[in-house]
Amino acid sequence: MRLVLACVGRLKAGAERDLVTRYVDRIRPAGRPLGLGPCDMIEIAESAARRAEDRMAEEGAALLAALPVGAGLMVLDPRGRQVSSEDFAARMAAQRDGGLPALAFAIGGADGLSDAVREKATLMVAYGTATFPHQLVRVMLAEQIYRAVTILSGHPYHRA
Repeated sequence: MRLVLACVGRLKAGAERDLVTRYVDRIRPAGRPLGLGPCDMIEIAESAARRAEDRMAEEGAALLAALPVGAGLMVLDPRGRQVSSEDFAARMAAQRDGGLPALAFAIGGADGLSDAVREKATLMVAYGTATFPHQLVRVMLAEQIYRAVTILSGHPYHRA
C-alpha cells in the first residue's frame, strides 16, 4: 500500500525538511516487507484567497484532487482523537489489510482543513490541544508513520 504525506504549504530547505526526508526515506526499506510504502510527499500551494473559508475550500479541493485514486485518508485536525502509536499502526495495517491501494495523511494550511476533506477522512488525529508550527507537525507525522511501520515489523525502534 502506497503511503502519501499530503500537506498544504511548501517546506523550505532546512532542518525540518531534512527530518521529514529522513523519516520518509526510512519507510521504504522498513515497509517493503510489510506491503507498506513507498511514502510520497505531496505539497499543495497555499491559497491566496482573502477569506479563510475560501482558502480552506481551495486548499481542500487541491488536496483531494492530489490523492491517489481509491486512497484512504487520515487527517491531522485539532478536533480529532488522540491515538497511541500502537493504535495508529493498527489502523494503518487495517487499511492495508482492507485492500486499499494507498493511504494518505493530510495536514491542512494555517486555517485548517475544509469540511470536504474532514468528511472523507477515516480518522482525524489530534496531537493534543497545543498549537504547533506546520513544519513541526509534518516532522511529527512523518516520524509517526515510520514508527508505525517499525511497530508492525517488530523492530526495536519503538519501545514502550
